[in-house]
Amino acid sequence: MLSIFLSISLNDRSNIIQTLFGKYCLLCGTASNGNLCAPCHDSLPHLPFNHCMVCALPMAESCVCGACLAKPPAFDRTVAALSYAFPVNALIHSLKYQTNLPMAPVLADLLLARIDKDSFPDFIVPMPLHPVRLRERGFNQALEIARKVSKRCGIPLLPDACKRIKDTVSQAELPWKEREKNIRGALTCETDLTGKHIAMLDDVMTTGATLNELAKVLRKHGAVHVSGWVVARTLPRVLPHDS
Repeated sequence: MLSIFLSISLNDRSNIIQTLFGKYCLLCGTASNGNLCAPCHDSLPHLPFNHCMVCALPMAESCVCGACLAKPPAFDRTVAALSYAFPVNALIHSLKYQTNLPMAPVLADLLLARIDKDSFPDFIVPMPLHPVRLRERGFNQALEIARKVSKRCGIPLLPDACKRIKDTVSQAELPWKEREKNIRGALTCETDLTGKHIAMLDDVMTTGATLNELAKVLRKHGAVHVSGWVVARTLPRVLPHDS
């Protein structure tokens, strides 16, 4: 499957459009009723069944890890569709850095499959992008995915509720320990969210620093429950213990 995938250009719009209509599997090119055939879907890097309910890192049992108990983040839970590994990272990279917008509904579907339909939030808030980065990229990948999720599950989207007011260094370029400081004070909210349950939506969660900063802002404006929804969760090479 991998060799076939590598031979297919994710920027080939005609192939992507055919995929979206359900003719071929996006990864292996075989006939499929959906974006992915069953074997390719089953081979995706799914998160371990047992993981922390708050940060989504793997652990022995599905409860709350020691790190989240010792220093609780501002968000209550994380829903992650998959682990940030091949080929999911290639799909996200195609959308984010190669302007492959037809990939947004593909990623949205992967996330929707993991969302609990019985605990929908009141609103979805996409991770905001600074205007400078938005001009460079031409779109906000989190917003594009959020549009599809909002439409397909009927949850109202608040695309302008929050803004990024500091043009910070890309989190991906920094060591994990420096990301919390980098994003501090970079986000703001202009909407009254009193009593609301908000789902923050982003493409990738690595340390959780960016989601945590946004969650702090949402709570300052009245949100009583904040969830993080991400397509992929980066797993550290050495997983933390829950002792």
